[in-house]
Amino acid sequence: MANAVRTTVLGLFAIVSFLIPLTLVYAQQVTPSSPSESGYKLSVNVDEVVLHATVRNRKGTPVAGLGKDNFQIFEDGVPQTMKHFSHEDIPVTAGLVIDNSGSMRPKRAEVIAAALAFAASSNPQDQMFLVNFNEHVSFGLPHGTLFTDRSEQLKTAMSTVIADGETALYDAVAVALEHLKQGIRDKKVLIVVSDGADNASVHTKAQMLELATQSDAIVYSLGIYEPDDPDRNPHVLSELSKASGGEAFFPESLREVVPICERIAHEIRNQYTISYIPTNQKLDGTYRVIQV
Repeated sequence: MANAVRTTVLGLFAIVSFLIPLTLVYAQQVTPSSPSESGYKLSVNVDEVVLHATVRNRKGTPVAGLGKDNFQIFEDGVPQTMKHFSHEDIPVTAGLVIDNSGSMRPKRAEVIAAALAFAASSNPQDQMFLVNFNEHVSFGLPHGTLFTDRSEQLKTAMSTVIADGETALYDAVAVALEHLKQGIRDKKVLIVVSDGADNASVHTKAQMLELATQSDAIVYSLGIYEPDDPDRNPHVLSELSKASGGEAFFPESLREVVPICERIAHEIRNQYTISYIPTNQKLDGTYRVIQV
C-alpha cells in the first residue's frame, strides 16, 4: 500500500525532514486502487509515498491557498517529481482512544467534552470509532457498529463508562491501529487521550511504537495530568505521536483541552496531500530522509 506520512511546516519557507523505512513504502505485489463509496479515495499506486503536510504561519495558524508550485520534495537530497497534489477537506477514519483508568476519574468531564468537541469540529462524513480502556480494552460503540458519524452515539459510549482500574495504553493503541484498517477512508487518524501511564498491557512500548511506525495513521496525543501526578508519562505520548508523524499536546490546564481538540480537527481538515514515486527504486529496507 502507499505509505502515508504527515509533517508540519512552520512558516512558508521552512524545510521539514523526516525518515521513512523503505519496507513501508513498497509492497511486493502491485494491486490497483479502487474508488471508495464516497469518491474521496486518492488514485495512488503501491509504490507511491503519500505525505500529509500542515503549513502554519509564524503564529501557528494553518495557511490555506498554497499551490503545487509552493512545495518541493527531496528524498535523501534528491529532488522528486510530485505526482499528486490536493488541498481538500477529505473525510477521514478517526479513532478516539480514551483512558478510563482510575487516575483519569477527576478529569472525566473535560475528556468527554474534548472528544465531543473534536467530533463536532470534524468533517461530517468522517468515520469515527471509540476505544475505551483501563486494564481492559473495549470498543465503545454498540455491538456490530464499526464506525459512526453521529456525535450522540459517541457521547453515549463515553458517558456510560466508569473510570476505574489500571492502564493498558499500549494494548489500546494496538487495538485501535488494527481497527483503523477496516475504515474506507484513505486518511486515518487516532486521537489518544491519556496521562501516558501503562501498567497492565500485554504489548510493550516498543511493540506499540513499531505498530505506529508501520501504520499509515497519524496519531495525535493529548496528555492530561497534574504536574505532581505519579502516573504521568508525557514522554510515551510524545514518542507515539512522533513515530506516526503526528503531534502531542500537553495543556497547562483543563480549560485548554477543548480548544486543543478543536484545533486538531481543524488541522486535519486543512492539510495538503502530496505524493511522489521515489526515483530510488531499491527495496533495501533502509530509512530515507524526506524533506518538504
